[in-house]
Amino acid sequence: MNDKAEKVLVVESDDGLREHIVAVLRDAGYGVSTDSREGMKAVVAFDPGIVVLGADPPQLDCCDLLSEIKGSEQTRNIRVVMLSPGGSGERTRGLDLGADDVISLPFDSHELLSRVRSQLRNKSIADEFSERLRLAEENRNGTQQVLTAVNQERRALRVGGLVTAAVLIVAAVVFVFFYRRTQEQNTRVFAAITRLQSGVLTQEQLIERSRRALEEAEHRPSLASDPQKLQLQKKSEDLRSQIANSDPKNASALQNQLTAVEGRLQKLETEGKFAQTIIQSYEPSVCLIHVVLAFRDHTTGLRLHYAGMTASGEPTTDEHNNPLVGVTGNGPEVHLDVFGTGFLASASGQILTNHHVAEPWWQNNDLKEIVDQGLEPVVAEMTAYFPGVPRGIAISTEKISSSADVAVVKGNVSELRIRKIALADDRGSTVSGGAVVLLGYPTALDGILARTGAETLQSIATASKGDPKQVVEELARRNLIRPITTQGHIGDVLPDKIVYDAQTTSGGSGGPLFNNEGKVIGINFAMVREFGGSNFAIPVGYGRSLLNLAATPLGKP
Repeated sequence: MNDKAEKVLVVESDDGLREHIVAVLRDAGYGVSTDSREGMKAVVAFDPGIVVLGADPPQLDCCDLLSEIKGSEQTRNIRVVMLSPGGSGERTRGLDLGADDVISLPFDSHELLSRVRSQLRNKSIADEFSERLRLAEENRNGTQQVLTAVNQERRALRVGGLVTAAVLIVAAVVFVFFYRRTQEQNTRVFAAITRLQSGVLTQEQLIERSRRALEEAEHRPSLASDPQKLQLQKKSEDLRSQIANSDPKNASALQNQLTAVEGRLQKLETEGKFAQTIIQSYEPSVCLIHVVLAFRDHTTGLRLHYAGMTASGEPTTDEHNNPLVGVTGNGPEVHLDVFGTGFLASASGQILTNHHVAEPWWQNNDLKEIVDQGLEPVVAEMTAYFPGVPRGIAISTEKISSSADVAVVKGNVSELRIRKIALADDRGSTVSGGAVVLLGYPTALDGILARTGAETLQSIATASKGDPKQVVEELARRNLIRPITTQGHIGDVLPDKIVYDAQTTSGGSGGPLFNNEGKVIGINFAMVREFGGSNFAIPVGYGRSLLNLAATPLGKP
């Protein structure tokens, strides 16, 4: 076990809750500490991978501690999972304050462990990237010291040695130029290489990732086993039993409680029925979008390639096991596979999605290092996969909003007989507390593969050899691409966003959010990692406006 990565600091004032959290984490094999009396000193001393932070820890302001952890160079990569006893507003506040994840109380033990595992994976990526940048900076500094030493030696030489010194200096400058250029180029792409997690995988890696996705999915609530519905059903049974055995004086009050519970159950049943209607009507119109990014040098326009490939088909690496890349490499292009969701919004093939799906580098801090240092991400390929269609449809970006995270992409769907999705007309169709249904592809390929059988998964892994493009083509050919449906309620309606609690995660960006009339009121664009918490959608009016602009002939307002 990696002691640093697998240690958890629990900061919670409620004794019972704290002991429960500690027991869950220790049973899972984590090293746990609850000593937080000295605040940041305790965090630095224990050096955890994750801090589980209660909303009201003892003798500490949780917001101050969270701010200190995220504001310190030494601790900013530590993941903070906040426990929130409130509703969507409190969860949103926790995320706005800088928490990496927020879990509602009471929590499910399996969900907590899943969130902890996810945050540790994210931390591992961030730590590895930071270490690579540090090593690259040390290499640069070492080269600069060589140049400084040569210059100092030159000043100490007599006139008779000036020619020799000049040769040494020129050689050093040439070496520094080429060395630094190579080092900086490799440093620029470390972020992309490190995050090529959806790139080519071995068959074993593909199967293992899908197995983990299935394992985590089993611990999430589903429409068939709504915990709220089960709780209300049990409450109803208990009240009926109490009424049957109570005296007439208490029966009236109990009957009123039963009526209220039955009303809430009826509401859930109604919401479930309208969700099924939406699924039957619009599931075929919600597509998985696969974007393949390449990278080109800003100055030369040449695209980034792997330097070469081994006999087993893996990229050649340096002594630190980093892939060797360059604009003059002989290997294949360096690609980054990104997935999102879109939905058909017009009969002409216009698909609404997010700006950050159509252009994945937009406001993407993970790719900022590359962009800042001279490599430009470009879309090498963009494909839409609709349920029931055995092949991908080539799409391209048609219009991007300047005021919201919305884009229109377009492809030829004229022969597919796919029904366009109805959009709500005005903001009056979006009401706080209203029921919503979300369709999308959270966790992208992992989520789809997790729903296939072991034999099918093995067959796909063998046929695709782990290549994401081939994997998704195999899924389409076998009619296995279908969006996931989740239900929830609207927490708040703001001018530029809708806050709701239907579950989603990465890959669900661009999915349609339906109201109880079966019309799209929003386009999902941001969420809490790994399902849960408050999620956000762009009001569909931004998309409707963009569709109108996209349909306007060039040269006209």
